[in-house]
Amino acid sequence: MDGAGAGAPRGMVVGRVVSLYRYPVKSMGGERLEAARITARGMEGDRAGALVDRETGRVVSAKRPRLWGAVYGLSASFERENGAASIRVRFEDGTTLSSAGRGRLEARLSALLGREVAFATEAVETATCEYHWPDMEGLVQDGRTYRDEITEWELPPGTFFDSSGLHALTTTSLDHLRELVPGSDFDVGRFRPNLVIEPVAGARGFVENDWVGGTLEVGGARLSVTKPCMRCVMVTLPLGDLPKDPRVLRAAFDHNEGNVGVKCEVAEPGAVRVGDEVRL
Repeated sequence: MDGAGAGAPRGMVVGRVVSLYRYPVKSMGGERLEAARITARGMEGDRAGALVDRETGRVVSAKRPRLWGAVYGLSASFERENGAASIRVRFEDGTTLSSAGRGRLEARLSALLGREVAFATEAVETATCEYHWPDMEGLVQDGRTYRDEITEWELPPGTFFDSSGLHALTTTSLDHLRELVPGSDFDVGRFRPNLVIEPVAGARGFVENDWVGGTLEVGGARLSVTKPCMRCVMVTLPLGDLPKDPRVLRAAFDHNEGNVGVKCEVAEPGAVRVGDEVRL
């Protein structure tokens, strides 16, 4: 921008951060934050751990709900004290167990799931997950139609992310879906974003689609918006008081090519807070 000094904000204001979330264990519920540190990898503590099926070596994902759906009912929190990081898993009966007592945690998780699982905090270079495409017409990705199939994919090397390190979602997209399908509950919890952004007044529709290829400046961080976020069977699953609802996924494919929100990579680490302006 002409006349901008060193360190001055760049780009136009497109919204503000209204909530922040991280999910310390893959496929488990997470925690809402007022502030977070964005590292080169993503939000500190996000997908810091995962369960691994001891029989197959695959990373556990609720994207195959008939096998791993019970994981989705758990939640996790990330803690760092005196430089040491740990994760606490909360079970549905209110019990919490720490990753510091890994053996006890693994035993409880294995009993719950009916399969032997390991609790991992270091991802291998070739980790894989499985994904169940539900029995629903018109689920198309990369030109191929899927229906009641299980596919396998590789996670980014050394991480427990499905693809990109951060996921941003606007309140406008959720409002738009509610208008399109008034009989369904498009609660933000179904979509598991890291950053929820309220766009500027007057914005309508799936506004973040137009951010792809650009850079968001949020607090002290800069995020490259790499692609729309393809949704999966997880958005249909029961969650807390939310019932199972296949129409949530159907709406994403009917109205936005299966996408809700955008994926981002970290261009510049920094701190972010609720209330921060978002510039594009």
